[in-house]
Amino acid sequence: MPSALIAEDEPLLAAALAAELARLWPELRIVAQLADGLSAARQGLALQPDVCFLDIRMPGASGLDAAQALAEDWPDSVAFPLLVFVTAYDQYASQAFEAQAVDYLVKPVDSPRLAACVARLKSRLADRAAIAAQPQTGPGSALQQTLDQLRALLGAAGPVASAPQPRLEVIQAGVGNMVHLVPVAEVLYFEAADKYLRVVTAEREHLIRLSLRELMPQLDPQQFWQVHRSLVVRAASISTALRDESGKVLLTLRGRPERLTVSRLYAPLFKAM
Repeated sequence: MPSALIAEDEPLLAAALAAELARLWPELRIVAQLADGLSAARQGLALQPDVCFLDIRMPGASGLDAAQALAEDWPDSVAFPLLVFVTAYDQYASQAFEAQAVDYLVKPVDSPRLAACVARLKSRLADRAAIAAQPQTGPGSALQQTLDQLRALLGAAGPVASAPQPRLEVIQAGVGNMVHLVPVAEVLYFEAADKYLRVVTAEREHLIRLSLRELMPQLDPQQFWQVHRSLVVRAASISTALRDESGKVLLTLRGRPERLTVSRLYAPLFKAM
């Protein structure tokens, strides 16, 4: 029996979607209904549904954020869920999803459009089952296709581009009554940690109350590379990139002893020239 997860922060819309799915696809089992992207990612990893309906705009983490978290942490031995993004964007924004062959629904969701989506999902699940049953095949291809799609969507900064912001030159990190002025030119990497952001230089670390989402538009993308949903590294500080037997990429940095893990979503950044 196929299963699905719904992530939608508007209760009435979530209930309406679940009810319409029950009518159009009675065999589909809704295993969870969540109201934010972080919970959607956590429950998606725990429940491993066949389909995820993800609202693009949700408190905290968006549907794209949830999809990225699922793609980075999904086990290799399990088929990756089919993703359906639920958007309130206009036709131009929706074309971003069409270009990547990602299914989407525009609010308010109408029955004919949802019926067409359900038909596609059923067909893709049937094709996946047939492929998985063949010798020397497995779930990896579906995940790889999704990774390619997500890279393109995230590389375009999502469907809605943010306004340009001035480049950050100095970070003000407070400790008690003291404020440390940290030149961005000295930062080796930034790492999201709970409600804080670690700012790591060769000599020390600082904590600031800023999200990675807020920081990224202020950094030069040619100098700072995102290598994980919670990690941004100065490219010039990377000494080596080692791909281990499982396919993970580990980075060593100049001036730091630790190794940093690159998620599978960003692993293509590191290919020999």
